[in-house]
Amino acid sequence: MATKEGVLAALKASDDYVSGEWISETLGVSRMAVNKAIRALQAGGYEIEAVNRLGYRLLSGPDLLTKEEIAAYLKEERMERVLCLSTTPSTNLKLSELAYEGAPDGQVVIADEQTKGRGRRGRGFVSPKGKGIYLSYLMRRKETPEAVSEITAWTAAAMIRAIESCLSARVSVKWVNDLIMNRKKIAGILTELSVESESRQIQSLIIGIGINVNEEREEFPEELQTMAGSILSETGQQVKRAELAAQMIRALDKMNRDFPLQKEEYLRLYRERSLILGESISLSGAEMTGEPVKALAINEDFSLKIQYENSGRTEDIRSGEVSVRGLYGYI
Repeated sequence: MATKEGVLAALKASDDYVSGEWISETLGVSRMAVNKAIRALQAGGYEIEAVNRLGYRLLSGPDLLTKEEIAAYLKEERMERVLCLSTTPSTNLKLSELAYEGAPDGQVVIADEQTKGRGRRGRGFVSPKGKGIYLSYLMRRKETPEAVSEITAWTAAAMIRAIESCLSARVSVKWVNDLIMNRKKIAGILTELSVESESRQIQSLIIGIGINVNEEREEFPEELQTMAGSILSETGQQVKRAELAAQMIRALDKMNRDFPLQKEEYLRLYRERSLILGESISLSGAEMTGEPVKALAINEDFSLKIQYENSGRTEDIRSGEVSVRGLYGYI
């Protein structure tokens, strides 16, 4: 671990003063290196109190999404597979490049800003600097694409746990990949596969997650203010992005280990937090019949069972775009 990261981690781990001598011995560096790291942290916006014979105490720090900040919450060996960027066009695109170059299972790319963030169906994902978390996670799986078709829903359940570990609020899910607070979208998930054409074996599975964390309501583009929200705008609670990013990585690592054997755990939470069950919905492809449609159930494979309300006919939907009355401006 770099000296600055180690010093920050030591300060964050204590509510009291930490002696420079203890930090020096623990990190295996000189006292001069510790002092230099303290000055660098102070220059970066950290308020650190220094008292003779007591040592250093961290009073406050900026809400940064840097390797030093995240390293305070994760083990050093885990941080070896975490790349933190100030800005990038897309974390999914960057991780795709790393995957092609041989990046290992569990490789993570996190950015403070995306200039060309992407959502499903080619839509953009607004990714302003210093406000959200834009994270992509690499899974190296040996299954066929059909065998991992549920992974987006698994990820939604994992992210519900990660978010709720950092604040007192309830997160819901709109089938299949939107996380919701107060009927506003606060997060989206985009899963992308690279598949070998002959064997149909997965070469890489990249999960991209964008979470709106600390945006104020008026900071969203005007056309999005009725549908988009953030953790701050919907709960009034400020969350340290580095802490939440670390929880996201832990939850994704657990999901990677759990898949596919621990399905019931993820399916149960996904069903519990579904925002659409029992609701009248519009579904691309289904609404073309002209019949009202109701969401009945989440099936064992995370597909959506719908019912055409006039005829009573039911159908299982595995892909498509769902709109819920009263949500995102749909009437």
